[in-house]
Amino acid sequence: MKRFSLLNFILMLVIVALLSACGKSEPESSQGVEKAAAEEKKILRIVTDGAYAPMEYMEGEEVTGFGVDFAKAVALEAGYEADIEAVGWEPMFEEIERKTADMAISSITITDQRKQTFDFSVPYYLSTHKIMVSKDSGVERGADLKGKKMAVLNGSTEQTTAKSIAGENSRDVLKFADHNLAIQELLKGRADAVIADNAVVEYYVKMHPEQDLKAVTDDSFENKFYGVLFPKGSGLKPEIDEAINILLDNGKYAEIYEKWFGIAPDIETLKAQQLK
Repeated sequence: MKRFSLLNFILMLVIVALLSACGKSEPESSQGVEKAAAEEKKILRIVTDGAYAPMEYMEGEEVTGFGVDFAKAVALEAGYEADIEAVGWEPMFEEIERKTADMAISSITITDQRKQTFDFSVPYYLSTHKIMVSKDSGVERGADLKGKKMAVLNGSTEQTTAKSIAGENSRDVLKFADHNLAIQELLKGRADAVIADNAVVEYYVKMHPEQDLKAVTDDSFENKFYGVLFPKGSGLKPEIDEAINILLDNGKYAEIYEKWFGIAPDIETLKAQQLK
């Protein structure tokens, strides 16, 4: 009888232990679900050029700049994490077309031609072109570059501007894989000018006073707008558009803009462009 009671007692302990284990499994399972949900929060692969200071450029091993801060803020607002990689200008477009990256943020002008292959977000930056030349060049406007060699980023809207001055098939338009190479061509005397976006030209001239360069404005150069680049048909576009507009409205965009450029952005013009 005592033996039977002992067996019953041992069996009861086993049952209690099993029930306790089952009782613990629910919170552990709940924690596991929460962990899995956190891990499922998508990391956006964002590609950029990385050679266009102060917009997107390398600082040691890290990519930084206005566009990078903007990309991080947009991704966060949309509920994603941002994995930003500098891959170069032309490879960036290739990655988006192949859908090996979710989106690209790299001072990419919205154009009708690009819209045939890619999707764009609503505009997030207003820009225009400027000319970088030596101070003693005598260049005061775009027309003064006729017959002179102009260094530009290959496949860029600056290339289109240079062609409008020199002629469609002119050999005076020198095309380079990145903006820094174009500048080096100017510094070595193999180009007479660099055409690039106003913020980039102004920043470079300011940061290198010893090189005796100047930034030339031409009022005939049209305004242009940057957009986030997506693969055609991307389902991410509506979320990013919404996030951009929230940043434009809540002051975060202005905060980032003023950090990099020291002035307030023209948000009204950006918002009005969305209606066109």
